[in-house]
Amino acid sequence: MNSTDVPRLSVRSPGDLIAAVPYLLGFHPADSVVVVAMQGKRVTFAARSDLPDLREPVDSARRMAEPARPVDEPARHLAAVVARQVADRATVLGYGPAARVTPAVDAVRVALADAGIPVLDALRVTDGRYWSYLCDEPECCPPEGTPYDTGSSELTAAAVFAGQVALPDRATLVAQVAPVDGAERAALRRATERAGQRFADLLDSADVLGGRTVRTAGRAAIRVALRRHRKGERLDDDEVAWLSVLLTDLTVRDHAWERTDGRDADIALWTDVLRRAEPEFSAAPGSLLAFAAWRAGHGSLAAVALERVLGRHPDYSLALLLDDLLRRGVPPSHLDGWPAVRLPGVVRRRGRRRRDAH
Repeated sequence: MNSTDVPRLSVRSPGDLIAAVPYLLGFHPADSVVVVAMQGKRVTFAARSDLPDLREPVDSARRMAEPARPVDEPARHLAAVVARQVADRATVLGYGPAARVTPAVDAVRVALADAGIPVLDALRVTDGRYWSYLCDEPECCPPEGTPYDTGSSELTAAAVFAGQVALPDRATLVAQVAPVDGAERAALRRATERAGQRFADLLDSADVLGGRTVRTAGRAAIRVALRRHRKGERLDDDEVAWLSVLLTDLTVRDHAWERTDGRDADIALWTDVLRRAEPEFSAAPGSLLAFAAWRAGHGSLAAVALERVLGRHPDYSLALLLDDLLRRGVPPSHLDGWPAVRLPGVVRRRGRRRRDAH
């Protein structure tokens, strides 16, 4: 599941809402159930989950009357996330074939009702048409579905004007954080070997009590990286390798964390470092990218970055913390004023040098 704060968007029809969803998520959903939370007519939050892979269709009427099943767990989770938001109603949208969408949408409707959130509408969307589960009037909800055209929607134009991006699908988003390969990967591997030797030499000369040499080198590398990316420049292979190795020291990583927010340059920097770092050094830049993306309201980008990190480093604490924030639907506004504010339960390390095992 992924979620995100959203820009101020007003919807006046199901077609408007369908047009808005790809910009709320950052990509066009498929085989998904999406909950769009609203306060009045303003969208305040959107969350998405994959459709459950059901082995057999479930009759809708029976499904609404039966006790919760294991397939309802994602629905309850979505409802719990939405319940934490500023919202007084929600619309549920299912993308895909009726046999899979209907039970998922029904489950989410039940879970939202149990959470005290009225469901304004429930839609199935596929092949340029939508069907409402709550309307059976043929004048407004014909049995063959209602066609829609997102390209002609004023909301689509407004989202594009506001700089919102809707990628073709989630796979395209995943590709944005995929590691580079080929000759570029080979060059970065050699650069990382040089950086590893440089780091070992640094440890030999470091102040054993305070690790000042490592912290000083880390702060210098972070300062250069942030300055370069805020000027629209890019680090070379040796700089990326050196930064990724230095970030294994948690005091260096936390120094970078404190200086990372939701700026476009921060997202660009950590995306670049994540893609180019050797996999064993991907945990810190991937987590920093997830944090920057979350702070900017790009919950889907944060989610795919964390998937990459946790797939390789399942115990990396910062990634687990951020993954928990996303799964609980904590809004980025929770950290307005960063880094002066602190995440609950998080102690920033200072003084003694520590190197992360991941």
